[in-house]
Amino acid sequence: MKTLDAAMLWTPDGWRPDAGFDIDAHGRIHAAEPAEPTASSSWIVPGVANLHSHAFQRAMAGMAERATPEAARLGARDSADSFWTWRETMYRFAARFTPDLLQAVATQLYVEMLEAGYTTVCEFHYLHHAPDGRPYEDAAAMSRALVAAAREAGIRLTLLPVLYMTGGFDGRALGERQRRFGHDVDAYLRLIDTLCEDAGPSLHVGCALHSLRAVPPDAMRAVLAALPPAMPVHIHIAEQIGEVQDCLALRNARPVEWLLDNADVDARWTLVHATHLTSAETLGIARSGATVAICPTTEANLGDGLFPLRDYLDAGGRWGVGSDSHISVSPVEELRWLEYGQRLVTRHRNIAVQPQSPSVGETLLRDVARSARQSTGHAIGTFAVGEYADAVMLDTDAPQLFGLTAQDAIDRWIFSGNRALVRDVYVGGRRVVENGHHVHRGPVAERYRAAMATLMAD
Repeated sequence: MKTLDAAMLWTPDGWRPDAGFDIDAHGRIHAAEPAEPTASSSWIVPGVANLHSHAFQRAMAGMAERATPEAARLGARDSADSFWTWRETMYRFAARFTPDLLQAVATQLYVEMLEAGYTTVCEFHYLHHAPDGRPYEDAAAMSRALVAAAREAGIRLTLLPVLYMTGGFDGRALGERQRRFGHDVDAYLRLIDTLCEDAGPSLHVGCALHSLRAVPPDAMRAVLAALPPAMPVHIHIAEQIGEVQDCLALRNARPVEWLLDNADVDARWTLVHATHLTSAETLGIARSGATVAICPTTEANLGDGLFPLRDYLDAGGRWGVGSDSHISVSPVEELRWLEYGQRLVTRHRNIAVQPQSPSVGETLLRDVARSARQSTGHAIGTFAVGEYADAVMLDTDAPQLFGLTAQDAIDRWIFSGNRALVRDVYVGGRRVVENGHHVHRGPVAERYRAAMATLMAD
């Protein structure tokens, strides 16, 4: 039996002084006990769940920030650049990946996540086949690369193989650059069955429907009917105005409106982005019990728009954050900019608060912690007995945290500068980050360097 003791331990119920817990051989919290603080004791918070990741896009972060010729001609005021032009760059980059390159990039990404305080990642994975669309000899080769990357890094993984069938709401065939994403329903369900054979304490398998435009209604119903009842289901939805307009034109309903009317959306669902909502859709998601995965840095980078956070909080909705395209790999930045976006659009401060929770930082972290188990399928998030001991020790030697008090600790972690304030990270009671550095950082970075040289070669 191992123990992990804290001078201060944060749970969704607040800070507990001189607290700790016993950890069993499986990495679960066996008992929560008072603890004697030691010289190595620290301020501990739960590891954060990253609810949305496309690992391969880490390698192209910062490479889509030049205007297209048309946008440059029109100028910033009338720029034609959007998610849809960014997607062209993504397609070109995606075509270069092999299983070995994906594993190298994903391992580097997962190391960065752990160093930032993410301890679980939901990998929304659609890069399935060879670039020409033919399956690898092992149809799960690209998925297995992600599993191997997560195991080496030591991060908890929810692998979400993606069903991607059509190129739009009109049912058009996948384009040439989308072929490596595609499955029919039977092949997709076989992939899920194959991956579930390797599932265990650190690996859960879920279902990802790429989007309503990429999965026809009959296929969606067939897949949902075949899944185990408790399996997590994730879907991109209502991310861009163009998607909303196309759905209205061809299905006579907005995306979230259509989904709520045509699927049994409940607590096992995670709706990714859900940026463009009516008041009725906002309330509908909250009432369904689903989680919304908000990805503020990616949504800002792509010019998607702002999620209606205040209305959703008032409706009692569940939500978490994801780093998505990995333009940033930091839960602090996601949470900070979620709040800041709301401040900019409302011209008010301290938006994400509740009567019983006046701290913005604690309100944000509490909601993220409480949605983690539901969205990932892992027993994590709140330090409850029976959950896994996934913990982040804050670096109380950092200047931003000098004079730390329980009243302001979480707010100062999230809102006081850009120095990383994570000291140590534990996943299932096993330390994977020590003094800010991942235990395998060096060799992982060398393989990533070599992978990038290959990906960037002419």
